[in-house]
Amino acid sequence: MNREYAEPWDMATLARTALMSPGHFQRSFREAFGETPYTYLMTRRIERAKALLRRGDMTVTEVCFAVGCTSLGSFSSRFTELVGETPSAYRARPHDHGAPIPSCVARRLTRPARHPNPEAEPGTRL
Repeated sequence: MNREYAEPWDMATLARTALMSPGHFQRSFREAFGETPYTYLMTRRIERAKALLRRGDMTVTEVCFAVGCTSLGSFSSRFTELVGETPSAYRARPHDHGAPIPSCVARRLTRPARHPNPEAEPGTRL
């Protein structure tokens, strides 16, 4: 999922690859990573979207589809939930924060943080 975040993953495919039932896979994944496979995948997608938006050479719609999202509205909602501002606002503001830092540190500092949400996770389609 980390490398192929733009692929249309679904729970059945992931579970089959791990040789588990979908329910057991989801429980095991949450236990290992602290979040559901859907949440983990969307965090990867938003993380990559932030990098593409910082470059500034793609529109928000192009970024949405480049990271594997199929709905601009859902992408914008999730981006805003995780980042705290809309993709357009994020793209429009300056991102030159001074001296370059190692990419491993940059990833750690720019990883979207999930805020508690009382709503249940959307269906099993990733």
